[in-house]
Amino acid sequence: MKPFTFKYFEIQQSKDVFRVGTDGVLLGALANVAHAWEVLEIGTGTGLISLMLAQRNTQAFFLGLDINKEAALLTQTNFEHSPFHLRLKNSHQDFKTFETEKKFDLIVSNPPYFEESGSGKDKIARQTVELNFQQLIAASAKLLSGKGILSVIIPAEAGDGFIQIALDNNLFLTRKINIKGIENSKTKRLVLEFSSAELPVEVSDFVIEKSPRQYSDLYLELTKEFHVFKK
Repeated sequence: MKPFTFKYFEIQQSKDVFRVGTDGVLLGALANVAHAWEVLEIGTGTGLISLMLAQRNTQAFFLGLDINKEAALLTQTNFEHSPFHLRLKNSHQDFKTFETEKKFDLIVSNPPYFEESGSGKDKIARQTVELNFQQLIAASAKLLSGKGILSVIIPAEAGDGFIQIALDNNLFLTRKINIKGIENSKTKRLVLEFSSAELPVEVSDFVIEKSPRQYSDLYLELTKEFHVFKK
């Protein structure tokens, strides 16, 4: 499978690991990493999100976890060949049994969100077989530093349930970005951020395309330091 080339790093891909996609790019570009020193990514896949965040924050250190051995190996390859490799580590590990004394200023995840089905396609990456929202949120709440942030991208229809589970674990919504595929369409994804501090919620809208196959000015501006766009 062809690698995906960004301006400052390259993502090797595999048919056995969930590929580079718009959700990951959006979270990598939008997650609030500015003040983080220690970052944990849950479910690295190719390592895309951590690599984007490492480019945006040149001081932070990153740890990625993935339960899929092939994904962990691929992430390791992509980390090692990036200009940020000294600040990037990853581990083949199940987040549900992950133990550490460290606290994280940012925990980021593009989690599996489909209920378990008979399909075997990208089963671990896409279906809640190995990690559901309750498990993700409860474990993250224990690992966040005092001002730490949990940042995720999920389907819009899952938003209310996710927010309630977070509240049940004493995490409060602080930021909500409504992602639309195209102008005047329904919200398809949400970027949600949570903190243990109850703060005013920042709400915004984001449109990926202004017309079919034509990126919006917002998307072009957001990703200009990452994507190599054809002229």
